Amino acid sequence: MRTMDVSMPELGFVAATRALTGAGIGLLLAGLFSPDVRRALGWTLLGIGALTTVPIAARVIERQRHPEPRVVH
Repeated sequence: MRTMDVSMPELGFVAATRALTGAGIGLLLAGLFSPDVRRALGWTLLGIGALTTVPIAARVIERQRHPEPRVVH
């Protein structure tokens, strides 16, 4: 199993993007709004969640390619 170091702000950002994605999917499936409003809100939130995932993934991939040297005392 791989382990990764993630800072608290990065973890919060990951959680927020997952929440937006989940909210988008929920709105697409829910019957709380008219179909047109629900579809627009759902796709918008889903898109924001998906697009904000790209910088996170790029940073994680870059960190795996070029890990920061660890200082051992």
